[in-house]
Amino acid sequence: MLEPLNEGFLSRISDLLLCRWTCRHCCEKCYESSCCQSSEDEVEILGPFPAQTPPWLMAGRSSDKDGDSVHTASEVPLTPRTNSPDRRCSSSDTSKSTYSLTRRISSLESRRPSSPLIDIKPIEFGVLSAKKEPIQPSVLRRTYTPDDYFRKFEPQLYSLDSNSDDVDFLTDEEILSKYQLGMLHFSTQYDLLHNHLTVRVIEARDLPPPISHDGSRQDMAHSNPYVKICLLPDQKNSKQTGVKRKTQKPVFEERYTFEIPFLEAQRRTLLLTVVDFDKFSRHCVIGKVSVPLCEVDLVKGGHWWKALVPSSQNEVELGELLLSLNYLPSAGRLNVDVIRAKQLLQTDVSQGSDPFVKIQLVHGLKLVKTKKTSFLRGTIDPFYNESFSFKVPQEELENASLVFTVFGHNMKSSNDFIGRIVIGQYSSGPSESNHWRRMLNTHRTAVEQWHSLRSRAECDRVSPASLEVT
Repeated sequence: MLEPLNEGFLSRISDLLLCRWTCRHCCEKCYESSCCQSSEDEVEILGPFPAQTPPWLMAGRSSDKDGDSVHTASEVPLTPRTNSPDRRCSSSDTSKSTYSLTRRISSLESRRPSSPLIDIKPIEFGVLSAKKEPIQPSVLRRTYTPDDYFRKFEPQLYSLDSNSDDVDFLTDEEILSKYQLGMLHFSTQYDLLHNHLTVRVIEARDLPPPISHDGSRQDMAHSNPYVKICLLPDQKNSKQTGVKRKTQKPVFEERYTFEIPFLEAQRRTLLLTVVDFDKFSRHCVIGKVSVPLCEVDLVKGGHWWKALVPSSQNEVELGELLLSLNYLPSAGRLNVDVIRAKQLLQTDVSQGSDPFVKIQLVHGLKLVKTKKTSFLRGTIDPFYNESFSFKVPQEELENASLVFTVFGHNMKSSNDFIGRIVIGQYSSGPSESNHWRRMLNTHRTAVEQWHSLRSRAECDRVSPASLEVT
């Protein structure tokens, strides 16, 4: 009879423990066991708590403290019970014993050793001897809109030229029949002993007749062609043949040398541009031929007939002018040195040009002083090295402008205009403004700079000082 009693008592205790933490029936926390009670006896189990604990449980608790032993619920001594009605315990005694056992189990669980606390400091990785460097904030890059992105494109880089795919895969006969611009005969030879490249311009044939939009040309049946030679990407140090008058089959037979190392020559591209001379307007480009020198045997040399292809540059440059500016504040003098010019536009068919430079001082919008250099005969690359001085008080310097105009001397008629630039208050471009600013920031020191000549119309459009001179 003891065995069934113990089983019933233990099942009741297990139900109580499960309900203390998580209800077995509803899986919810429950401290009053109200969710799973079905009878009044079960309610009395967790009913009024007794004030005293039985002495046999107190004795067991003291022995646990002395021996540091941990007992489970199965090790608790139980009082043997029988089914005799004389020795049957009342429901109140059962409640008291059950509650005391519950408190015993709860106290044992509270005395269970907890996990040790470990104080872990942050781990820093790095070399002990290395110094910490301050981290600079990242630079915020500007975000570009689609308009800003496409504004960077330069249309002239995508125009039809000799580097386009359709031209590279065409033969000379196909190019000639497609564009009908004629052909050019030339040769190259590199001299290893003297380290220079020789370019020979031999002749051209089947050049197209000139095209004039204003009808100012006297002879519309023939061209006045000449050839400009340069080694890309350097277009400043170019050469130029003489002009052949009124012919579509010019014979040049001219040689030009370029002082350049052999390895550097192999990285260059030979550019030959055929230009039609026009005395009354800017010269017109007929066509061009480009040959990468890495594709030819420079030492052995050779000559070729090449078909001309259209050029993105319809007009030739007017030339360049080298100037030096210097201002002396104590004397109130503005000194100007005209050093040299190169690749000036040719104004005479037979003998090139006789160029000279006119310098004019403009204060505000009033012409104050005019001076000019001597003219040099039959050249497009003149060396002047002439100095001029203008009296300009320091308080008037900010309102001053210098107008430089290059002319071709003509004995029979008015001088031929070649190009112009304006430096000073009303500068004709960014390069001219930069030169004037550098001169103002470095008094008593000469400042040199090359300038590309502009047309008269371009200068009149951007500089009021250009309109005050002739």
